[in-house]
Amino acid sequence: MMAGVADLIAGLAVPAVLVGPDGLPVYANLAAENFLNASQQALTERGWSAAFGPGSVVEALLKRARSDGSGCAAYDVPLHFANGRTQRADVLVSPVERDPDWLTVAFQTRSVATLVERQVHQQGATRSAVGVAVMLAHEIKNPLSGIRGAAQLLASGADADARELTDLIVAEVDRIAKLVDRMESFTDTRPMRLRPENIHEILGHVRKLAEQGFAHGIALKERYDPSLPPVAANRDALVQVFLNLLKNAAEAAGDKGRIQITTAFRPGLRVRPEGGGPSVSLPLEVRIIDDGPGVPEGLTEHVFEPFVTTKKGGSGLGLALVAKIVADHGGVVEHERAETGETVFRVLLPVVGGSKR
Repeated sequence: MMAGVADLIAGLAVPAVLVGPDGLPVYANLAAENFLNASQQALTERGWSAAFGPGSVVEALLKRARSDGSGCAAYDVPLHFANGRTQRADVLVSPVERDPDWLTVAFQTRSVATLVERQVHQQGATRSAVGVAVMLAHEIKNPLSGIRGAAQLLASGADADARELTDLIVAEVDRIAKLVDRMESFTDTRPMRLRPENIHEILGHVRKLAEQGFAHGIALKERYDPSLPPVAANRDALVQVFLNLLKNAAEAAGDKGRIQITTAFRPGLRVRPEGGGPSVSLPLEVRIIDDGPGVPEGLTEHVFEPFVTTKKGGSGLGLALVAKIVADHGGVVEHERAETGETVFRVLLPVVGGSKR
């Protein structure tokens, strides 16, 4: 049985170690050997001292898990290695099914606390956007029809030069009205109606729309995990999310660029934010990747805020709306620059009923 567990661990991309009843490492996958800077042979011969200094948090968590008879976890903790290196990570200890005397230890270098913090930040940005939208709708939109009507009235008795100016007024009024209409998308704070949806059917529909319009002629590839569980979603809202992300990717990549859409199931870590609230488990991942120039460095921390844009004539509302819709689904959207130089927008979403594969 333990050989089967070791085979399973070997296929994981995250650092993972199988621990025997004596609390010592029995098997470490390649990712764990790299993370711990210790070979499997060194770990089995010298125990945890091959990787860590004395009194490590890993050994303390193993003792707690064994005494409690259940799994335990520590998030965003400093790990002090035997070579003097220190790195923060999540450490998750789980009993092996059918034989709880054996444990597995997984190390998550990207702290889930970061996801919680990002989600809270995006929800705060959403509330800010809602306030701005309400103000715009109340203070700006109502007088616009009067300005437009006055300009058209002036144009009826004006010469050609004056009509050119009144036409400019009408065009600008119409542009502002469209901007306010988009901002009003933020004012709907009613709970979103969610139902089980196949994420690949949604992405397939979005791809067809994109290829018939703004992404026509752009190389667009898919790399999907075919066995994803249903996502808890509002179909129309998620279509809007991925259309916005694909449109941004197409504009960044240009006619000769490349776009890739990927999906994956990241076995969910479940955490409870500080101050209470529902736990966060976001195992379903969708990535939109393009080979364009990317977001300027000074704007990377603000791309999901209203009115932040690098596009000429852009409103800066597309990504803010994406963040709002994803947050309404209980998810998180992230932006990063890959080591290969590509731009990646990553959407993390919950699945129906916390489903597992």
